[in-house]
Amino acid sequence: MTVPDWLQTRGGALKAGVRPETTFVVLEGTPQYKLEVRPAAGTFACAVSNTVNGKRLDDPKATYADAAGALAGGLEQLRNALGW
Repeated sequence: MTVPDWLQTRGGALKAGVRPETTFVVLEGTPQYKLEVRPAAGTFACAVSNTVNGKRLDDPKATYADAAGALAGGLEQLRNALGW
């Protein structure tokens, strides 16, 4: 997993979850956001949520060709939602 520049600039990191489809965005040593890559009718989607309150930050209609693309797309959706 490559940490995007916009996240590294803010001291963030990515950490794999217990399940292979889950990735956490860690800020200040604490997992703040959860990204879950999910199958979606022959494509993939990425559910992005806040770990503190469970609020969803992703576009539920966005789909991607593969799991890696879904994770990258989910990170981009998070970046946009945070205004970074």
